[in-house]
Amino acid sequence: MKEFKLALLQMKIAGGKKKENLLRAEKMITESAKNGADICLLPEAMNLGWTHPSALNDADTIPDGDTFTTLADSAIKNKLFICSGLVEKENNKIYNTAVLISPEGELLLRHRKINELEIGHGYYAQGDRLNIWECELGTIGLMICSDAFAEERVLSQALGYLGADVILSPSSWALPPDYDNKSKPCGKIWYDHYHPVAKKFAVWIAGVSNVGRIIAGPWQGYHCIGNSLVLDSGGNIKLEGPFGVNAESILYTTIKPVIRPARGTGWISYWQQKS
Repeated sequence: MKEFKLALLQMKIAGGKKKENLLRAEKMITESAKNGADICLLPEAMNLGWTHPSALNDADTIPDGDTFTTLADSAIKNKLFICSGLVEKENNKIYNTAVLISPEGELLLRHRKINELEIGHGYYAQGDRLNIWECELGTIGLMICSDAFAEERVLSQALGYLGADVILSPSSWALPPDYDNKSKPCGKIWYDHYHPVAKKFAVWIAGVSNVGRIIAGPWQGYHCIGNSLVLDSGGNIKLEGPFGVNAESILYTTIKPVIRPARGTGWISYWQQKS
């Protein structure tokens, strides 16, 4: 693993407006590259918006759909890695998916969300696996938003056991428009789930959320509020993005090499501990 610069694109997403969202993503990726980013992290369901009904008709295939080809072209043009959420179609199923794309425009990782909220079940099929990718920047793992909230954090912990140096999490944080962030800081919700895993496995965790109003679907009227968060390999807050429906921004942080002891107890160590 080596030190690298991560850009979190806390972008506005317009529900169901794929072309508008892709154009905005391209512009923000280009700006990030000009500021020296090595990886751009974009939100969950970036092309259509989380739980927007357009998922059922306008989801994209990988690797030849509009969203993937646009992101791959941007990766090549700007010579950086891109991690983004997108609504994916394969055969007769729709998935809430995240991809990691190389600077050469190649698909390195594909993760399909496993711990989807109940209101998303009418749109997205469930993923069935976790993966990591080893590259010159380190070992990268992917999850999506509420995957981090699985019981006992089994999904993010599994990525730790697999050896991830960095976990990237495209997200879409939505709250009622009257939510009081001062009395109950939204960032603490993220922190409470990220911190134990980051500290236990000495792994960086970065979650980026979009901003904007949800205009259709089961949470119509809710606000996506950003408040993106990065924890370092000691479980400390490295970066916290602004909160608010209009808080679009590009956030930068430096990911530093992780030095950690070997992980995993194995059966022999387990029984030695018990005895």
